[in-house]
Amino acid sequence: MPTYRVLSLDGGGIRGLVTTVLLERLAATPGLENLLDKTDLVSGTSTGGLLALAIANGLSLAEMRDMYVKKGPQIFDDSWLDDLVDLGQLRGADYDTGPLRRELRRLFGDTTLGKLRKKVLVTAFDLDNEDPAHRTWKPKLFHNFQGKGSDGALPAWKVGLYTSAAPTYFPSVDGFVDGGVYAGNPSMCALAQTQDARYSPTPPMNQVRLLSLGTGTNLQYVAGTTLDWGYVQWARPLISLMLDGTAGIADYQCSQLLGDRYHRLAPTFPNDVNIPLDDVKKIPYMLDFAAKVPLDVTIDWLKRFW
Repeated sequence: MPTYRVLSLDGGGIRGLVTTVLLERLAATPGLENLLDKTDLVSGTSTGGLLALAIANGLSLAEMRDMYVKKGPQIFDDSWLDDLVDLGQLRGADYDTGPLRRELRRLFGDTTLGKLRKKVLVTAFDLDNEDPAHRTWKPKLFHNFQGKGSDGALPAWKVGLYTSAAPTYFPSVDGFVDGGVYAGNPSMCALAQTQDARYSPTPPMNQVRLLSLGTGTNLQYVAGTTLDWGYVQWARPLISLMLDGTAGIADYQCSQLLGDRYHRLAPTFPNDVNIPLDDVKKIPYMLDFAAKVPLDVTIDWLKRFW
């Protein structure tokens, strides 16, 4: 069986711009022009889920870059009226899903997951499975693999809303929230999907190559050894904590299982730079930062394994 190539894209809100520029640079490298064309499975969480859907639909990286740069300020527009209704950030999500919904409808139209050009795996979290016998919340992996459990009939734009509904940032959509609550880095989810016997033929593990891209890592910590915190204090730090924590463990797991056939590109912002998921004012900085990230190691890996 030929090489099976998986591209995994982290969550990170507006920082998805960093991922987009990195991919643009990689795909512009002589010898790697067909980087995305050769990809068999694209997986993503949150902003990475939007990129995964776009790539699978054949949209250009330039178009996605424009989405972040031009539409980002509208998507993350926290009006004074919304703050008033939500009592600041104490009640209600920061942002309305309307602008993002309109943009996704524009990008994908009526395209369903089943009509995408590539296999995709997009993470979300189901807050209520509505099963009378075993009613609970659970992780949800949206995919277009043919067979039992396929989500091929779902509109791509709607799945994009599901994976982007980060708690406290956006309201839930149809009972789903951002998959970043359990898989900020969906690499391990994607690797497991390649081995799911329900969607045979499955590639042998030694034929799988996995490239994982981050959105730019903030150097963060919580000082103090005993934190007597409640809901209010933990709310926002917990989002970043979950994203970074799940990204780290997925990186470790994939590295152990795939060895040299796995590579992660996850640049870190300088000590004095912190870019929250919604910091659209840092768009110029992110463009400059992503344009200067060293790519030699990643390029060498791609030319050797991809």
